Amino acid sequence: MHRVQTPILTIDNSRKMDKKKAHLFYVEDDESLGFVTKDNLELQGYQVTHCMDGKDAIDTSKNGNFDLCILDVMLPEVDGFTIAEEIRKYDKDVPIIFLTAKSLKEDKIHGLKIGADDYITKPFSIEELILKIEIFLKRSKVSNYKEEPSNYRLGKFEFDYSNLKLSLENEDVDSRTLTQREADLLRLFVQNKNEVMKRSFILESIWGEDDYFMGRSLDVFISRLRKYLKSDGSLKIENIHGVGFKLKT
Repeated sequence: MHRVQTPILTIDNSRKMDKKKAHLFYVEDDESLGFVTKDNLELQGYQVTHCMDGKDAIDTSKNGNFDLCILDVMLPEVDGFTIAEEIRKYDKDVPIIFLTAKSLKEDKIHGLKIGADDYITKPFSIEELILKIEIFLKRSKVSNYKEEPSNYRLGKFEFDYSNLKLSLENEDVDSRTLTQREADLLRLFVQNKNEVMKRSFILESIWGEDDYFMGRSLDVFISRLRKYLKSDGSLKIENIHGVGFKLKT
């Protein structure tokens, strides 16, 4: 079976003792690549649980309390997309980064749709991977600890951000459970209602990066939110051509 080349490794060891021991879940079936990557991540101060089998990875993910997941896509029997979908069933917050030899736009978009936070194409440098890890761990910490309102009134809707619930007032039967990404995006709109938000601001606030693939994913999520809010005709997410979006209330 064809193997991708080992990532380019140029580590600044002076930084390795500065990190707290975040617990990373790493799934990679290439034994050599997995060993090298795990070893370098541990040199950087991370605790790493490494699985080489998709089925074992699903079981391990349920029993571990991980701060971030790094999933290879092309695995035997159970692929990385399936593992991510299982993780998202019980943990909507943990950051997920895909590693893959595939570079097709459709694969990247699919990964983002099912709840991944980023997508790195092999061969990759360990510095790139570490940078991504640091970005998402920092954002996850800020998201978990910053004090923000949890309940919002939005037209005829009640939005419970903490419990990912969107419902029409006094009508529990119409309540909807949002994904974490949907809830994050809706809260950003609520916090900036009746104001134009640039696409770049939205992408960097929610996805951490402004690029083509994240932009495609944003369009998908905007369409979902419009569908969810259509019961209240006074609410509208407007597309400001060439600029971004505005939630009119």
